[in-house]
Amino acid sequence: MSSYDVYGMGAALVDTEIEVDDGFLANAAIDKGVMTLVDEDRQHALLGMLEQHLVYARRASGGSAANSVMATRHFGGTAFYSCKVADDENGRFYLSDMERAGVRTNRLAAGASGVTGKCLVMITPDAERTMNTFLGASSTLSSEDLDAAALADSRFLYIEGYLVTSPSARAAAVRARELAEAAGVKTALSFSDPGIVAHFRDGLAEMLGNGVDLVFCNGAEALQWSGAETIEAAADALRGIARSFAITLGAEGALVFDGRQYHRIAPHPVRAIDTNGAGDMFAGAYLYAIARGHGAAAAGALACRAAAELVTHYGPRLPEPLHAHIRAEWEISVS
Repeated sequence: MSSYDVYGMGAALVDTEIEVDDGFLANAAIDKGVMTLVDEDRQHALLGMLEQHLVYARRASGGSAANSVMATRHFGGTAFYSCKVADDENGRFYLSDMERAGVRTNRLAAGASGVTGKCLVMITPDAERTMNTFLGASSTLSSEDLDAAALADSRFLYIEGYLVTSPSARAAAVRARELAEAAGVKTALSFSDPGIVAHFRDGLAEMLGNGVDLVFCNGAEALQWSGAETIEAAADALRGIARSFAITLGAEGALVFDGRQYHRIAPHPVRAIDTNGAGDMFAGAYLYAIARGHGAAAAGALACRAAAELVTHYGPRLPEPLHAHIRAEWEISVS
């Protein structure tokens, strides 16, 4: 039996989440609804513009794959995470948060010089999240940060698509996929953001190799990757790069493919206040269910329920006790 349900790898970022309005995004020339890479000076400038809003700010350890493995762990699974932070206050905060959650990290996670990566997450009144990210130490993630023994002792390797923006991290993702394939570990990758798909397609294709076992994406990312005009056509195109996949569709639920057939997953109507981390929560819950032997339809049901609950809270993670409540309801529904 494998020690870990999920071996994740991704950027280690300390999130600062702030409520803004559309006018601020327009005045600051920020593209709404996507992740934009910025340098540290630009991030400092934005924080200066937002100074009067910082009383509402919330700090949390983040990064897409980190949010997902934390969700897997809180649902009762086991997880390992390869990342890179600096030996600074934010880096220590980040690793202690992972440790408290019971997620193991690579031995040299805090070995980088410089500063720990930071993400400024701006939430508008329509619950949309817009991110400006300074990768910091995360940009130096490399193959040296992989733990081959832990990876071989896992059910799934999960790679966040954001790693494509760093040459060394992209190479590490490719190496991790190769190690997983050699060890018989299933492989999963997220597209992460429509902008990533639009601007780093060749790098994503390199990370995908000859295809992975599972791809996570939202509707916009699926359409961007495929060039299709409908989700159904985009789904057919995804079958060329993944043996199974899950396409999240927001308020319309999700469409998942288990390798043989499609399953439409019903949505859970809620009043969303913050969509930050919804896709990460979906992936973490889905991976937990699949790793524990459930089928795609059941996994999609848990993932949609968890993501719907998340968007009714601020921040990319749910209070830990809520995971057990959601899992208990789901177990009754699939029994």
